Amino acid sequence: MSQAPSWDVYGFSERLTAAEKTVLDELRTTLTEKVYPYLNDAWHEDRLPEEIIEPLQSLRLMNPPALEEAGESVRGVFESMRTFELARCDTNVATFFNAQAGLFRTVVKQGGSAEQVAELDPKIVNYELLGVFALTEPEHGSDVAGGLQTTASQNDDGTWTINGAKRWIGGAFQADVLCTFARDTADNQVKAFLVPREAEGVSLEKIERKASLRIMQNADIYYDNVQVPGDARLLNINSFRDVAKCLRLLRSDVSWIAAGAMAGAYEAAVRYTTNREQFGKPIAGFQLIQEKLATMLGNVTASVALAMQLTEQQDAGVYKDENSALAKMFTASKLRETVALAREVCGGNGITLDTDVARFHADAEAVYSYEGTHEINALIVGRAITGQSAFA
Repeated sequence: MSQAPSWDVYGFSERLTAAEKTVLDELRTTLTEKVYPYLNDAWHEDRLPEEIIEPLQSLRLMNPPALEEAGESVRGVFESMRTFELARCDTNVATFFNAQAGLFRTVVKQGGSAEQVAELDPKIVNYELLGVFALTEPEHGSDVAGGLQTTASQNDDGTWTINGAKRWIGGAFQADVLCTFARDTADNQVKAFLVPREAEGVSLEKIERKASLRIMQNADIYYDNVQVPGDARLLNINSFRDVAKCLRLLRSDVSWIAAGAMAGAYEAAVRYTTNREQFGKPIAGFQLIQEKLATMLGNVTASVALAMQLTEQQDAGVYKDENSALAKMFTASKLRETVALAREVCGGNGITLDTDVARFHADAEAVYSYEGTHEINALIVGRAITGQSAFA
């Protein structure tokens, strides 16, 4: 980010250090040269292009060498802008990366004992251990807190038996372990277990016929009397309240994915409208097009500002469910509006993958729903506003 990105009219990138900018410059180059060329074909063919995995992993974005050399810690602001840049390239890429760096790493760091974190986190950072966050079930998404049906029963020898099913688990086919949330049959509380993907009794099926996030491969997972050792349980997940602490952090990540996808759609729309000519001049010169581009830029700017404030608040140690819920609710809603405007200014060509906006337009629907639907996040915020819970 040697020069301000086209979306960054308010200079948010200036909150980054020189070392952080260097890392994100390298990320942007890698995305442009080694990731982007594969995206539209892979989206069309409903597959994850294996060619993009090694270039992304080789950057060591969870613990970048450039920050180590500068003697800097990995700040929340850097992690957030990292997510933004990934999503600015493609929503699937950001979602795939965050399955490891966000979802899985967060639950291990939040849910593991000190000993478990010390053992597992370095392996997660270096991609020696790949994992996913398996919470949502075929019949339970928004009501999973009370409705979670996957069970875990402790055996006399201290091992556990897991039965049930999970749905929409992104990245599961590449994972070594599935961080599986299950209800303990002894106390009815939710616990978390690192279940090997290849354990006997575990089976995965690809979710087919998706109209959104077609690059990100989602799985149905089935557990049939799966046996795991006692040390497979993350010791600090002892109720859904502990799971909710993880979700609070993950909604912040999704806010940045939404903001990044908005920026990607906006920039694609600017590219198209400045090159597309109608009535003897580029359509970017028409008033109605400019009004839509201005609205899109306003949405990006407002969303980054909200997400940045939330990140800096959390960096200062302030974590509130309603704040992360508000950010996710607002940014995902503005994403929907922004990608629709991007599709609109590209006219009929906007429904083709060649303009890029079609990917952003379709994938926005997944972002709008995952990590808490608009309605669920609104109820979290509403509860904070009124002091009254409207959850059923």
